[in-house]
Amino acid sequence: MTNFALIGAAGYIAPRHMKAIKDTGNNLLAALDKNDSVGVIDSHFPAAQFFTEYEGFDTHLDNLKRSGTNIDYIAIASPNYLHDAHIRFALKHKAHAICEKPLVLNPSDIDALKIVEQESGKSVFNILQLRLHKSIIDLKAQVEAAVAKDPNVVFDVDLTYLTSRGNWYFTSWKGFDEKSGGIATNIGVHFYDMLGWVFGALKKNKVHLKQGDANAGYLEFEHARVRWFLSINYDYIPEDIKATGMRTYRSITMDGQEIEFSAGFTDLHTDSYEHILDGKGFGLEEARNSIDIVSSIRAQDIVKNDSDMHPFVKHVLAK
Repeated sequence: MTNFALIGAAGYIAPRHMKAIKDTGNNLLAALDKNDSVGVIDSHFPAAQFFTEYEGFDTHLDNLKRSGTNIDYIAIASPNYLHDAHIRFALKHKAHAICEKPLVLNPSDIDALKIVEQESGKSVFNILQLRLHKSIIDLKAQVEAAVAKDPNVVFDVDLTYLTSRGNWYFTSWKGFDEKSGGIATNIGVHFYDMLGWVFGALKKNKVHLKQGDANAGYLEFEHARVRWFLSINYDYIPEDIKATGMRTYRSITMDGQEIEFSAGFTDLHTDSYEHILDGKGFGLEEARNSIDIVSSIRAQDIVKNDSDMHPFVKHVLAK
């Protein structure tokens, strides 16, 4: 049985990490969060020690190690801007780090972490769960087959993702770009990773919309021209989707054909943990492309009246 600790136990995504640790037959020994609404731990690891203060958590892990109990992995589900520090904490405790997306906010952070990783002899893994989604794996195979027939083939792709959030979002750390990285980073980074994984090297990156609740732009990869739109605003969800009672809209089309990937998300964290524990996993370099993309999006000026705009942009600007 492998021993885990968890940083960020009260967050939205933490229960998926707890479930993944349990589903893979391992043990959570300790968890940390400054917020104490963590009753979900009882459903998975009621015997785990819980801390609201970093210092107590640090001391407990040190005491475990001195008593002969090693923490093999530290899972990190804390706010985005803390990922770098918490990955370093894991490595300094001689544990592998399993970190939520985005791995870090800036490419330079990856370079610095590579040094700490080498010094520690431990590894950093990023949760890039879309690479394990069956529909995306099938899409990658389809694209590779097309490229084998025509190395110059380029697909037209529209990515649309709307996941409604209430007013709480803007009060939380997620509403501050310096902490979350903004909409494109917070809800889009794993999509950019998937696009690069499927369609090859990035050639062009333009931004058409930057608002607190919506971002949009254009990415050109070796084998795809991608118009993308991301938002947390319920008002932008198509009316036919609203009529069904849904508050989320997720769509990827390739050359006008819908790619079905609305299901199959439930166990992707468990799949990710199995992948890591099987000696695989996605490391620092695998995360770099998506971090490069979101960092560039944050730094860019908006391109107006561009022919490559996602159709939803005009709808937003008209409001």
